[in-house]
Amino acid sequence: SVCIPKGGVGKTTTAVNLAASLAVAEKKTLLIDTDPFGAAAIALGYTPDKIKAGLAEIFGFSHSIKSVIHRTDLEFLDFVPANIYSINMHDKFIKYAENRSILKNALIPVENYYDFIILDCPPVLKGITTNALVASDSILIPIKSGHFSLEAIDTLFKYFEHIKEIANPDLEIEGIILTMYEKDSKVTKISERELKIKYSKYLLNTVIPNTSLLNESTFYGKPLCLYKIDSEGAIAYLDLASEILKNNIKDRKEKV
Repeated sequence: SVCIPKGGVGKTTTAVNLAASLAVAEKKTLLIDTDPFGAAAIALGYTPDKIKAGLAEIFGFSHSIKSVIHRTDLEFLDFVPANIYSINMHDKFIKYAENRSILKNALIPVENYYDFIILDCPPVLKGITTNALVASDSILIPIKSGHFSLEAIDTLFKYFEHIKEIANPDLEIEGIILTMYEKDSKVTKISERELKIKYSKYLLNTVIPNTSLLNESTFYGKPLCLYKIDSEGAIAYLDLASEILKNNIKDRKEKV
């Protein structure tokens, strides 16, 4: 799950570009948009007329996970849109999401086919985000430097412990990734200092620079690696994918 209860920190940008970068590394990846706003679909160039069905239909028990998987421009990347296009459907979706195990159960038929399943979460906890956390092995936390983001991380860690206790004892923290990074900013320096005091063991080495190209690429419906692969933003997300791959190999060896 790419998750933090704070908007404007690069959750969807991170989910889409990390998923694409893992696909570039030839890891079979499924990106699932759990945010009713549907930003991940926009970032991948999916307009409503191109979407056959999505998470809304899975939660309404009218479709299986396999029947709502969409292909993307990357051979190793598949996508499940939220497909919530009306107030009525949104209200039903929120109601269905009160059952925190729907998504976990829905993923059973495909979970062994993919190397990675990335869940793009909305900027709230409970409901669909709870579904995502119950279904996940780990949480990747994107954070933009700032006081409100630090407060949001504290809130998320409390909820993380709650989910571990009541529903998913194996849930782990994949890491904290600094997004929209401005190296010489005073706010960045203060935020990094606070993060190192409280969450140093979770901080990833990769940082995502503050670049307009990440927003620009969404206008063309492409992850940055397909829009301008030699840009610093695309390289940063490829580095993030590499770091996560290395960490997962290390974790598997330690468990063995």
